[in-house]
Amino acid sequence: MATEEDIAWFKSTFHPIPKAQLPDDSVEYYVYHLPSPAPAVIDQAVETRARLLEVQRTAAELTKELLKDYIWQRENFRLEITKDDGITSLHGRTNYGDSIEDEWVVVYILRELTKRHKDIWVKVGDSDGEFLLVEAAGTLPAWLEPEVADNRVWINQGDLKIIKPKKDTGKKVSETLTLPEAHKIIQEEPNRFIRSRIIQEEAFYRLRNYPKQISENLHHAIVTLPRKVAHLLHRKPAYISPVVEAFYIRDPIAMRPLKSKDASDLVFKPEDFVTVSLKFTRVGYAQLKSQEFPTPSTWEGTLPPPEDLKAYARAETGMKVSCGLEMLLYDPHHQDKTSVREMKIWLEDIDDGEEHLTGDLEIERDWDKREDDEKWLDINFEDLDRELKGGKSEEKTGGDFGDVGAQQNLQRIVARFEEFLNDNSAGFDGADFIDDFGSDSDVDDDDEDELSSDGEDKDASFDEEEFSRMMKEMMGMPSGPGKPSFKALGKRVQELDADEEDDTEQIKELSRQMEAELRGTGVLDLNRKQQKLASGENASKGKATEPNNPDDQEDYDEDENSNINLAKNLLESLHAQAGTAGPAGNMLSMMGLRLPKDDRH
Repeated sequence: MATEEDIAWFKSTFHPIPKAQLPDDSVEYYVYHLPSPAPAVIDQAVETRARLLEVQRTAAELTKELLKDYIWQRENFRLEITKDDGITSLHGRTNYGDSIEDEWVVVYILRELTKRHKDIWVKVGDSDGEFLLVEAAGTLPAWLEPEVADNRVWINQGDLKIIKPKKDTGKKVSETLTLPEAHKIIQEEPNRFIRSRIIQEEAFYRLRNYPKQISENLHHAIVTLPRKVAHLLHRKPAYISPVVEAFYIRDPIAMRPLKSKDASDLVFKPEDFVTVSLKFTRVGYAQLKSQEFPTPSTWEGTLPPPEDLKAYARAETGMKVSCGLEMLLYDPHHQDKTSVREMKIWLEDIDDGEEHLTGDLEIERDWDKREDDEKWLDINFEDLDRELKGGKSEEKTGGDFGDVGAQQNLQRIVARFEEFLNDNSAGFDGADFIDDFGSDSDVDDDDEDELSSDGEDKDASFDEEEFSRMMKEMMGMPSGPGKPSFKALGKRVQELDADEEDDTEQIKELSRQMEAELRGTGVLDLNRKQQKLASGENASKGKATEPNNPDDQEDYDEDENSNINLAKNLLESLHAQAGTAGPAGNMLSMMGLRLPKDDRH
């Protein structure tokens, strides 16, 4: 029989099993039936389960209506009845991989569900926690920190509702909420909610173009590939996601069948080619196109000549898809996937003659021929810089960088960053925002008057000259008048860099000017301390005119070594950049100095 000492020891050493952490790239969601006020029903569990089954059916109808032909990157949206700590709910988890848009498709479906069922409340989060609050971070009250945010953020009737603390002083609070406490507040204390239009608009900003944007998450491309591959992907287009993923994360084991010199062992032999339109997720298509993939030995001699750019590009993409499908079916890592089991059954039916491959006439007559523009894949960094500044090219009307949504997101990010830079109240924990989130009132429309005619916030302007001056002072460089200007030197360097003629003498002259400026700062003058002492600079500071004190000499050596190391590290960093962008070059660029490429000894 256990003694009291044994029990005490067990309690001191026992640690409860920690709650499983949500995997990265996953979104988890719960749907609760919480009528207000709480009904006095004897068998409330039966009523709750019946209502959740109705919600589950509505969710199925919504996904069929809004997500017709939609392809998920990894996992799709789904809701299942579950019971956790005595609370019955609908629960779902979706792994969206690299496709962030899939996460927002989930949020959109959940939000639409709450519009159709007024008595359900939705809680959604990912590995970052309350990611809806992350989206609206710039508009939140000061007390709403991540430590107290759990179980406070809800979606109901299409609106974002946040539970306030008992005493909203506007300052940091330590009050946390359990799930049962949150449910009780929802049903009995409706006045405990923050309802702010500006918070909601920021939190749901990515949903502003839904449901139209759902179809824009996909990309159609014309590819040339074996008929058997085309048949499987036409039968179920969603197979393209696991195929692309198998190709993207391939390893030597998965590549084994493709390294064989005999193509007869392949499931999808490089023969009987057809040219068809395939549907990809945008992320998947970018992953496929971005991968350098040498032609496997089993595929050698099957691609068109590279001179025929269009035909070669289509065949190369088809080769990647076919190889990805081969790896998907071969690699033991993927054998438990539902898609792999389904494809193997269909392949057996084809081999047994129970199912026939689609013929050329049917492909030509019935299959889609859609091909989307690939310009969204191209990133021109000059266009990106112009978009960040809110400008547009005179030759284009639709924006220079990416689609309209990308432009709006970029400009929104820059606007938020400028607001942060100009917020004098920002402390170690970030910017503080003054608002009236304790009430139900919205922001005044007069706020728009603070914007200039071109949409720029007048108060959130970035003073480049002041920033340049501060950086020079931090590096010990002169910033006042009467000194050679780094900005002027940088302009001259740009002119020399663009000149095609021999400019050796001009560069030497420019180097002498730069050396003179650096010497003026004392960075290159190893005897600066002695000169200062000799001229009596330190007399006013109460220091001796000779460095008799060993501590003073040590401070002097340390100061000189810092300057030398600064110059040395800066030059080494510039050299290491090899003419490309880097921290040293970017910092000097901010100060108005652009050096030519390091292509001379």
